[in-house]
Amino acid sequence: MHELYAFVNIFVESSLMDEVVQALLEIDAVEELYEVTGEYDLVLLVYASDIEELSDVLKNKIMKIKGVKSTITSIALSPQKGLKCAKAATETTVSDNKESMDA
Repeated sequence: MHELYAFVNIFVESSLMDEVVQALLEIDAVEELYEVTGEYDLVLLVYASDIEELSDVLKNKIMKIKGVKSTITSIALSPQKGLKCAKAATETTVSDNKESMDA
């Protein structure tokens, strides 16, 4: 399995914004958190070691926070620019190359 980064867009009950932000800050997988304008209220960059961990973070942590109405998640496939995503791609490539050499 390969590590991944996902962008999680969150719709929040406006009266609970501060509480939601504080709860999200307690989740280790949340690498970055932004309050934004537009369709969503918050955008997160979430790290997971694999898809199962991402699913667990979404279902058992983020969605259980009082005030989180819903989420829309996009997994970063091919980073073009950005420190977090570029780091993940580099580490995956190094890991893949090492596995190929070991075979």
